[in-house]
Amino acid sequence: MAIFSPFSKAQLLPQEEKLEVTKHKSELFIGIPKEIAYQERRICLAPDAVASLISHGHRVLIEAGAGESSSYADKEYQDAGAEVTNDTQKVFSCPMILKVEPPTLPEIEMMNPQTILISAIQLKTQRKEYFQALAQKRITALAFEFIKDEDGSYPAVRSLSEIAGIASIHIAAELMINQNIGKGLLFGNITGVPPTEVVIIGSGTVAEYAARTALGLGANVKVFDNSITKLRRLQNTLNQRIFTSTIQEKILLKALRRCDVAIGAMRGKNRAPIVVTETMVEYMKKGAVIVDVSIDTGGCFETSEVTTHDKPTFIKNNVIHYCVPNIPSRYSKTASMSISNIISPFLLHIADDGGIESAIRCNRGLKNGIYMYHGLLTNRSIADWFSLEFRDINLIVF
Repeated sequence: MAIFSPFSKAQLLPQEEKLEVTKHKSELFIGIPKEIAYQERRICLAPDAVASLISHGHRVLIEAGAGESSSYADKEYQDAGAEVTNDTQKVFSCPMILKVEPPTLPEIEMMNPQTILISAIQLKTQRKEYFQALAQKRITALAFEFIKDEDGSYPAVRSLSEIAGIASIHIAAELMINQNIGKGLLFGNITGVPPTEVVIIGSGTVAEYAARTALGLGANVKVFDNSITKLRRLQNTLNQRIFTSTIQEKILLKALRRCDVAIGAMRGKNRAPIVVTETMVEYMKKGAVIVDVSIDTGGCFETSEVTTHDKPTFIKNNVIHYCVPNIPSRYSKTASMSISNIISPFLLHIADDGGIESAIRCNRGLKNGIYMYHGLLTNRSIADWFSLEFRDINLIVF
């Protein structure tokens, strides 16, 4: 006699158990010290971003005066819910540290082991001792420059490049009307007066926003780059046809002889290529302006020399040179708001995922930002540059 069963044979076989996995949110305790680097005036989080973090249950400890140079008073941070202290050591004792500039060796010494550091890295100015100090403290460090967005772009780099591109034109406009060194020219296109002639070397984000700003003021713009693809993309982005050319000495020299402003916005793998020689600068108009935005990687004008915000210009071959490496810091509040808008969503994402360990498993762009993981160097280019031992983070975190 057949025995009736309410289950099929397949249902009676052992099944794998499925457990619901829930993410446990973590509470962040963030320390924001005052920047001590020369002429660094920015801060990582604006008061509005701090208020958002506090409303999500996180703690923020800020060193007194950290936001003053960005026009943010301590009271604004206190009103947002942050704790303000004069004790620098207390700030650096927080489990997570936010800085614009990378910390100095004495600042790293103040950090606790296993601290999470989020800052710029500024690889071109770094030393081997910096990474050794981080390794000794077993610190997990993320660099603004390395963090990727969903579309694969680098949001912090792009944002600061946008500021530098726009600023380069405004700076040139100021220098052109300067009573002591300028020619008294108004940047733009006035009826009956020839428009300002601008030459831009490079076709990346800095060049795009410099060109957009110059065109908006009515200038004639000429862009030079050795990549036809980048030049084509630039024209499509600007949505209008402008003069573009590959870098050919005869054509470039002709443009430089006629221009009022030249912007250096070209990058290289290690050093910016020197595109404009001193001989070519000698042919430029008396009182013409050079703004070398690439000076932080060496500059693309042979006559460029690093200057500061206190003394930003010098004259060489009768041409005004502006070669300040950290242009966005000149517009500290705008730059701070920009950095804050980029960093605060990542912080909330880290907390919602249950901490940095879980967040980098879920977010590849955030994982790309890590160059030091519990004291292990995980960025190959840094390891090769400084002859340090490299560990692939994908083999550590997966």
